[in-house]
Amino acid sequence: MARIHAPELPQDVWLNTDHPLTLKSLRGRVVLLDFWTYCCINCLHILPDLKYLEQKYKTCLTVIGVHSAKFDNEKAVDRIRQAILRYEIEHPVLVDQDFQVWNQYVVKAWPTLVLIDPAGYIVGQVSGEGKRNVLDELIDKVVQQHQTKNTIQFQEIHLPLEQPPQEAPLLFPGKVLADQARNRLFIADTGHHRLVITTLTGEVLHIIGDRQPGLWDGDFDEAQFSAPQGMALDREHHCLYVADTGNHVIRLVNLQAQTVETIAGIGEQSQVLHPHSGDAREVALNSPWDVERYRHFLLIAMAGSHQIWGLDLKEGMLSTWVGTGTEACIDGATEATFAQPSGLATDGKELFVADSEGSTIRAVELDNTPQVRTICGSGNLFGFGDQDGQGSEVRLQHCLGIECGGNNLLWIADTYNHKIKRVDVQTGVCETMLGNGESALQDGVGRSSSFYEPSGLSIAGNWLYVADTNNHAIRRVDLDTLEVTTLNFPELCSPKQCFRDE
Repeated sequence: MARIHAPELPQDVWLNTDHPLTLKSLRGRVVLLDFWTYCCINCLHILPDLKYLEQKYKTCLTVIGVHSAKFDNEKAVDRIRQAILRYEIEHPVLVDQDFQVWNQYVVKAWPTLVLIDPAGYIVGQVSGEGKRNVLDELIDKVVQQHQTKNTIQFQEIHLPLEQPPQEAPLLFPGKVLADQARNRLFIADTGHHRLVITTLTGEVLHIIGDRQPGLWDGDFDEAQFSAPQGMALDREHHCLYVADTGNHVIRLVNLQAQTVETIAGIGEQSQVLHPHSGDAREVALNSPWDVERYRHFLLIAMAGSHQIWGLDLKEGMLSTWVGTGTEACIDGATEATFAQPSGLATDGKELFVADSEGSTIRAVELDNTPQVRTICGSGNLFGFGDQDGQGSEVRLQHCLGIECGGNNLLWIADTYNHKIKRVDVQTGVCETMLGNGESALQDGVGRSSSFYEPSGLSIAGNWLYVADTNNHAIRRVDLDTLEVTTLNFPELCSPKQCFRDE
């Protein structure tokens, strides 16, 4: 069988390195190309596998991310740079403009991994997640073969990485939850792997989480999280439920005892997509991204398996509530599907879902057999854009956040359009309320303001709070005037700064 020589890489735009790389210059090393796009949950899932392989074969393996964007928003270099920082990627990334490299390597899906041997020939290609062991065995085989032939080099290579904002008090906050009754604001400080509790005006009350990512129960000071996202509050029992996304678990924060406990998940990603159930502490989860309470249930947006799950808080049982596990946007009951659900809200009658990969807003009946309908959006995985209108003519772009505003109105964090929109759940009429579409930090009124990939929303009284993720900020909106201001946290410091101050 003829061997295929790996096509050379373009020299246009590279990140996480101070110079473009070529396969010719990497001759003598094993090279692993990772074709990814930063919206894709499956692409995020293989990042730990890549880190594992990079460490195990650090003297002879070079991993190169090839970012081939799905959404229009993902094509901008600075937004890819922000994703590299957010997901703590430590290998060089090539910006694949117009799918040039994708087409040269005949790639068909995200993620796809291509292995190139030290002589520059393609020796393997796999798609999808869960391929660590396959790649590990193949890399080991290639290394041994070329070590025997003395055609492999062993030398660790260090490249300068992109640097995060210096001493930012918040780092890529993903979700926010406002509590008007007790003057509290809960912030998922996702990039710092912690939770921050302040007053509604920014006075720090508590910081929950250690300085490092991890999975550890205990007091506020010793507990650890990994990229926490959505939160749900139980005021009666003084507790907060947290989607600890990076750990694939649900945490319970006891606000009186000031402790953190894991109540669902085993700390490992589930590889099972078909609906199933079991004891919450024994069932593996798959990137829970948001949570919402309904009666004695905690509803979970299971982004990784494209489903909505339900945790019975009385019985401790966890089960798939709706969604077959197929990534698609199909309405109905038993045949219903989702596409990376990432935001939840409820009016007590329906559960509303920001279905990010389909760029749609969905609704699920709560009191009967779950029946799914689409409120607005195309219902097509590639039917995205930026267009106000009604129902299926509406175009969103990877919406991540949602909040009930009363009077049948939902507020939407239209993340990749850098806007906040509002939709009537009955008519499906959707309109832009905040943001001019520029990825920037600008206070102002209504559409004169700007955001940068906002991902979380919460209403308290007459204020809408926005987790403005890539601006590392929390914004506050007066719902009477639509004036947007940036909330200040004068007492809050980054973990590094706090550590120096101790």
